[in-house]
Amino acid sequence: MRRILSTIALLTLSVQAALADVNFATLHNYAQLAADTYLPADTLEAQLQQQNQTLIHQATLADSQVSYFLSQGHGVQTIAIRGTANLANVLVDLDIEFQPDKRLGITLHNGFRSAAEAVFNDVRPRLISGKPLQITGHSLGGAIAVVLAMYLQQDSAVAVTQVITFGQPKVTNLTGADVFAGIPLTRVVTGKDIVPLVPPISPLQIKDLDIYWHMGEEIILLGESRFSRTSGVKSMLRASKMMNALPDAKNLEAHKMDTYQSRIQTLQSSPLEVPYKMEINLFGLSL
Repeated sequence: MRRILSTIALLTLSVQAALADVNFATLHNYAQLAADTYLPADTLEAQLQQQNQTLIHQATLADSQVSYFLSQGHGVQTIAIRGTANLANVLVDLDIEFQPDKRLGITLHNGFRSAAEAVFNDVRPRLISGKPLQITGHSLGGAIAVVLAMYLQQDSAVAVTQVITFGQPKVTNLTGADVFAGIPLTRVVTGKDIVPLVPPISPLQIKDLDIYWHMGEEIILLGESRFSRTSGVKSMLRASKMMNALPDAKNLEAHKMDTYQSRIQTLQSSPLEVPYKMEINLFGLSL
């Protein structure tokens, strides 16, 4: 228990120490690439050209129907992965059982693990060794992006320079987050989007602290040109209040990629960072 609590503290401190000014112009570019993954294949190449990106490869994988593309622009390779768009994708989302990953030596969400492994096997031969690589994705695509970055981090020939996700659910537990704490991950969320809060904290899992745990810095888009940042324990615990209520239309709207793009657009000029107020109740305890 003492070792686990020490790990929690180190994860929190390491992310807090890395906090820097948020570049919303950069987030805007990543958000557009994540949104491009939802485009029909016959219009994707033209859209990417408008963003000074050259499409290298696009694929929809047979088993999971996960879709992604690889592009190049400004001397950087980009992998962008689509979010949930069909029943096969939903089944990937729902396969939430923790499973050990022999390649990584950690435990992962089984659905995200299998989908990320398939993307890795398809894209790795197409990557240029030594050329910077950025990865992005929305929802399911964001979760796969994080696990894919884990696989690629073990490949010394590929330098993952940035991972930015939108509305991303959790992918691993506390130990996994500790092992891969060095991944340059920024998770962008909206305040009412419940997808980043799942899988929820389970009283059965918390007994051994083998709970789903987020990685990286979390940027919360609050609307009206305001945003907050969280990390570590605070980022994890904010889930409780939201998960006490059933999802409604506002939650669904908050998860849409259009909503993310709109919120980021309003933060292009004069963004105001405000402290995030916890105001949560965890198993009957107010924090």
